[in-house]
Amino acid sequence: MSFNISVITLTPEAWPGALGVSLIGAALKANKWSLETVDLRDFGQGRHKQVDDTAAGGGAGMVIKADVALAAVRSINNKNRPIIYLTPRGKPLSQKRVRELAKGEGVILFCGRFEGLDERAIELAGMEEICVGDVVLMGGDIA
Repeated sequence: MSFNISVITLTPEAWPGALGVSLIGAALKANKWSLETVDLRDFGQGRHKQVDDTAAGGGAGMVIKADVALAAVRSINNKNRPIIYLTPRGKPLSQKRVRELAKGEGVILFCGRFEGLDERAIELAGMEEICVGDVVLMGGDIA
């Protein structure tokens, strides 16, 4: 059985990156796990394929638009995989949770960007918010 990972990202060219080499890369080549990237920009709107907007509730910075995020999530064949939004405000990732996820068919990872993701998308898609640690990263792809 292959573990299926789908990554929703604004930088699909960054994948598989370090996951394509060494033992993990060998497992990928041996079909022990699979990787699908979904370019969030494909679901952007207008001439410039815009994916961000000001937050509905106000505040500083831009957020990924709910309709864009939901369209990207819906484009993936879910197969009962949890949708994980990688965000600094999420629950810290634990070894226990990693083991639970490893027992499943795979995961869908939503890589954060800007000030975050419109809260409506998180709720409507039933995303689990996870933080990989108390570090500052350029975006969810690094996580």
